[in-house]
Amino acid sequence: MKDRASYLTILEALTFSGIVALFIWRWQLAYPKSWIIFPVWLIASFLIHRDTPKTLGWRADNLWPATRQGLAFFAVSVAAVGVIGLLLGALHHLPARLIDERRFVGYFSFCLLQQIAVNSYLMNRFLSSVKAPWASALLASAIFGALHWPNPVLMPVTFIGGFAMCLLFARQRNILPLTLGQSILGGLVWWAFPISWHHGMRVGPGYYSFAQRLVTW
Repeated sequence: MKDRASYLTILEALTFSGIVALFIWRWQLAYPKSWIIFPVWLIASFLIHRDTPKTLGWRADNLWPATRQGLAFFAVSVAAVGVIGLLLGALHHLPARLIDERRFVGYFSFCLLQQIAVNSYLMNRFLSSVKAPWASALLASAIFGALHWPNPVLMPVTFIGGFAMCLLFARQRNILPLTLGQSILGGLVWWAFPISWHHGMRVGPGYYSFAQRLVTW
């Protein structure tokens, strides 16, 4: 029975990921209001699996330990992306997503939704089925990276960063430091790499339509 439940849980997580991909590539244009599927699915899943704020990482009691354990990864990542930006000549423009308060708050909210989907949902489901944190993190980050297809910048960045953040979540379940770290890193990635590479951080068909806009410019 436990094996069957584990398989069903993995199937649930993979089905959700498939629907997200379907929304990115098809439904967001054909059926814009279909996004409502995602909050309904997540809430229903959290209730069915009897998740709690602590298991979901929506907590404050371990905020400092969770922040402290992530400092090394985020510090190294920020430094690495900063050096890449310098090497690619990004000094001619400012990291707008970091210095513009309104844009940063909006991007932070988007990153929070991603952390809920990747860690509160996917990572939790894989941990309950696969058990091994590294294997669960590998599965969740592979899905996270794949959903950023065909962006050549975001796919490797989200896979590597997603893997590290999933492992951090497995050790200290708190998505708040992860959300802040992801927001800062995402803003730096937008600044460091040429827009002709990441196409305004777009994925799916939006990546190609942005390319057409670049040509017309």
